[in-house]
Order: sequence, then structure tokens, then C-alpha cells
Amino acid sequence: MAVALALLAATSNAGASVLQRHAARAVPDELEFHLSLVWALIRNPVWLYGIGALILGFVFQAGALGVGGLALVQPIMTVELPITMVLLSWAFGIVLDRRSWLAVGALTVGLAMFLVAASPQAGHRLPGAGSWLLALTVTSGTILALEVVARLFVGPGPARAAILGTAGGLGFAFTATLIKETVGILRGDPGMLPFSWQPYAMVAAGLYSVFLLQNALHSGTLVAAQPALTISDPVAGILYGTLMFGEPVRSGPWIVMEVAGAAIVGWGIIVLAQSPPIRAQEAAAARKRDLPGPATR
Repeated sequence: MAVALALLAATSNAGASVLQRHAARAVPDELEFHLSLVWALIRNPVWLYGIGALILGFVFQAGALGVGGLALVQPIMTVELPITMVLLSWAFGIVLDRRSWLAVGALTVGLAMFLVAASPQAGHRLPGAGSWLLALTVTSGTILALEVVARLFVGPGPARAAILGTAGGLGFAFTATLIKETVGILRGDPGMLPFSWQPYAMVAAGLYSVFLLQNALHSGTLVAAQPALTISDPVAGILYGTLMFGEPVRSGPWIVMEVAGAAIVGWGIIVLAQSPPIRAQEAAAARKRDLPGPATR
């Protein structure tokens, strides 16, 4: 059940990414990193459809985390990447070259290798206040540092999209830990849900992650933002599951296979970020957006 729900969540998220990227291409560059970016997107029906798909993905993810661990559910959701590539090529009329599809396959195989080698199991403890405080501090500090680098030191393009995609992935992974805790409270004592901090933190973390994702999609190509988002989310999810919920993963000789899988994933990310067909299509879209509209008086 956890696997099926995670796959449904991944499919919903892939559809959300493509729809949101379609809407983000029409937003002026000067709105980047401002709340007015969200206001401009809200008025676009395509973006609202994307948000609907994203919410549906959260629902499926919550169901998966209710019956499975973070270290299992989050890596399964990496199938979002190849699904996104298929939808992307269909939605924008892009014919991906053989090397790009090879990179998608490498990402899928590498992540599968990592998951098989790690073999995550169910957790044996619940995080205490100290664990939550440490996770919040490290996660927020890392995301803030990535956002500062993206805003101040990296111009618009694939690099900024990848950095913001990574930040968004970390945010969504932390949101998943809060979803898991919230579902646990709901199942154990529903009356305590309004008086618990986790549901409110879950909403705040989710909204901020969505904001980061919109800026990632607006800064560069989807093929640059999506791999970073897709990879950082499960990797962080495994760390949260292992360190906070006590979900064990295999070590010893299995580490060799885990490292090999991670290396294949890294190669796939680099190749996808340099995909010539999508770069050419995005450049054409940017030129079209920059053309002056018809004169008015």
C-alpha cells in the first residue's frame, strides 16, 4: 500500500511540476523572489491546476507515510523524475535526445541501486523535542544558505534553478517528516491535533517549499530544477527517517553499492541539466517572452 500511494504521489507531483513550469514561463523576471510572483501565478488557471495536482500529491504522500517509513516512501517517489520528463516532452513538444533519455534511465537505475542497497526498514522510535529542534535548525539554515547563494551569487539560469530546486527538495523532505508525525497524531489521538504544533509547522514548511519551487521553475529550465528537487528530497528523507525515527539502513559492504548508485545519479543530473533540446526550447520561449507586445494607446 505504501509503495502504491508513493507512486501515485510521484505521478501527481510530476504533473504539478509541468503545469507550474508552463505558468512560470509567462511571469516577468523582476517578480522573482517576491510574493508578487505567487500573486501573478494565482491568476493563471494552469498554475492553479498545478497546485491542485500538488495538493493531491500531498494527500497520497500522507497516506503512504501513514503506513510506511520516510526512508522507504521518499526514495520511491524519485520515479517522479522520469514521469516529469515524459510529460514535459509531451506538453512542450520537445523531442528529447538519446543522451537525455539515457540520463533519465541512469537516474532511475542509480536511485534503485541505492534503495536496494540501503534496504530501509520501519522505524523503532518517535523523535523528541531535541531531535525536532536540531532538524529544524539544520534544515532551515541549509535552505537559507542555498537561497542566499542563489539570490546574490548566481544569475538566472540552470545553476540557480538547480540550487533552488535543491532547497525546495530539502523543504519538501522536512515537510514529509511533519506529515508523518501529523498522521501519527491523527491516528493515535485525533482530539490533540488542533493543540499540536506539527500540523501548523507542516503547512508553513509546505507553503515555503512551494514558494522555493516556483522560483526554481521561474529561474531556469524544468530539466535543471526537477532533478535537483527529485534527488535532494529522498536523500534528505532517508536521513530524517534514519536519524529521527530510527529507520535502519544497511551499511558494511552494501555501502559500495550505495555510493555507486549515488555516483550514477550525479552523472544523470549533470547530463539532464545540459540537455540541448530543452535548452533550445527554453531559449526560444525566453526570446518570445521578451518581445514587445502590440502598441496600445
